[in-house]
Amino acid sequence: MTTVRRIPPRHELPEVDAAALEAARAADALVAAAREMGNGRWLRYLAPLPGRLRDDALPDLRTVARLARAAYGPKDSVGDDLPWELTVAFRDRIDRLIKAINRWEANRD
Repeated sequence: MTTVRRIPPRHELPEVDAAALEAARAADALVAAAREMGNGRWLRYLAPLPGRLRDDALPDLRTVARLARAAYGPKDSVGDDLPWELTVAFRDRIDRLIKAINRWEANRD
């Protein structure tokens, strides 16, 4: 018999939820900077992230975090085009979210 693991709603995981909301606030600032600078490429890439960080369920949060982290590539990075202090803050908050998700997954049994 296969057991199905129940994934709790985000509000039952305060550490993950708080990290995701902090990342969403940092993403809002980055989206605003991209809009202000007229950088359409990064605006299109980043615009969906704040809403998803606020609303997505736990399984989808990891996907959103990977999308966000992918913006920091070795050859092409959001940090090359948008303000450094905002890109670093967003990256750090995404990393905290990934760590919170990893901690929950490691300790869920």
